[in-house]
Formats: sequence, structure tokens, C-alpha cells
Amino acid sequence: MNARRIPLYAFVTLVAALMTLPTLVLIPMSLSSGTTFQFPPPGWSGQWYRNLVDAPQWREATVTSLKVALLVTPLALAIGTCAAFGLARLGRRVRAAGMTTLVSPLMVPHILVALAVYGMFLKLGLSGTLQGLVFGQTALAVPFVLIAVSTRLQGYDRSLTSAALSLGATPFTTFRAVTLPLILPGILAGAVMAFVASFDELVIALLLQGPGATTLPVQMFNSVAEEADPTISAASTVLVVVVSAVILLAQLGWIRRDRKAVGHGD
Repeated sequence: MNARRIPLYAFVTLVAALMTLPTLVLIPMSLSSGTTFQFPPPGWSGQWYRNLVDAPQWREATVTSLKVALLVTPLALAIGTCAAFGLARLGRRVRAAGMTTLVSPLMVPHILVALAVYGMFLKLGLSGTLQGLVFGQTALAVPFVLIAVSTRLQGYDRSLTSAALSLGATPFTTFRAVTLPLILPGILAGAVMAFVASFDELVIALLLQGPGATTLPVQMFNSVAEEADPTISAASTVLVVVVSAVILLAQLGWIRRDRKAVGHGD
């Protein structure tokens, strides 16, 4: 190890620990036998996980979050990928303006986006519905897909597409056999980020909540506001595990894909 890099490694390790340790405290708290938030726990029990499954409001909120995230991801993928291809065909200045406009939901405070979405959906009758949650959260998920796919397209060799078309391949075959495999890592990265952003979204979901349209983050927020229910720690642990599992599986898939590519190259 280069001695000059030791301070950098130490600093990165310290920052990672400061970001990770508060999250790890949730796990023992979620297994506490106490009836309030206590650390360290007075004893061990899985009662709060049972409550997460048995209590209708927690169970339905978890299912709603998964349902919304699974609907938002393909919708954001379709919109973001098409937008990335459209912007790639424009001039530099127009492309920059279009990119800035489409990723603006990431730069504008979420509460402003949520208020705009709430006002429009209230007129359309989508407030308090599952469809409204899906459409509202898609607006925040599309920029992640757009950035990931656009980044991949910047290194894309367009001569490969021209070669395939000149050899008689149809546009669809060219996209399926040539373009898609090359930009697939960007699409998968966008899908992971869209799923995580949707599953963990609170602000829009809080304004658009309604009967049958309450997500897990909203249920956690409502529980904190009303009572100190330790079930929140179990729900938080579930959020952390689901998000971490999605990211980890994606990374493992990319590592395996890269190893196969190196193997074929050898």
C-alpha cells in the first residue's frame, strides 16, 4: 500500500463508518423485547417483525411500496431510455438544455415537486390513488434512468449501428443485437436507481397518500408523528435490507458479466 494513500483510506473508512453505524443500530433495536426505543435492548424478541407482518397497516404499506416500485421501474426505464436516445440525436446546446430540464426534479427541492404534482393530480382525481403514486414517483425516477443511459451512450460507437444497418439488419434487429447489449449496463443501473428511489420516496407519497395508497415510508412517518412504535425499527431494517439487496445483486451481476466478457476476450 502506498504510504501517501493511508490518510485517504483512513478518511474514507471514517466517513463510511459514520454513515453506516447509525443504520446498523436499527438492527438490534428491531430485535428488542422492550416496548420503547432502547439501545442496547433489554432483551431479544422478534415481536416487532411479527407486528410488521400481522398489523394490517404495516403489512399493506409494505406491499404498496413494493407494488409501486415494481410499477415505477419499468415505466421510468421506458421514458428515461427513450429520452436518452432522443437527446443523443440533438445538437450539443439543445441536448444540454433538454438534459437540464429533464433532470430538474433532482435539483428542485422535492417538496416543490410534490406540491406541483399534488395540485395537478387533485384536479385529475389521482390524489390518494395507487396510479397517482406511480405517476408521481415516476417523475422523480426518470432522471436517474436518463443519467445512467445517457452516460452509457456517450461511449457508444455509432459506427456499429451503421455497420449492422448496411449489412441488411432491420432497425429492430440492430437495436436488439447491437445497441441493447452495449447500453445494457446503463439500463440496469437506471433500473436499480429507479427502484430504490421509488421504494424509499417519502415527500410525494406523503402528499398523495390515501386509503390503499400508503407506502412504507409514509407509514413510518405517521407512526413517528403519532406514537413511538418500535415497529418502525423493524420497518427501517426491512427498507435497508431490500435496498441493499437490490444494489448488491446488481453489482454481483455486473461483476459476473465483466468476468464473462474477459473470459470470452481471452
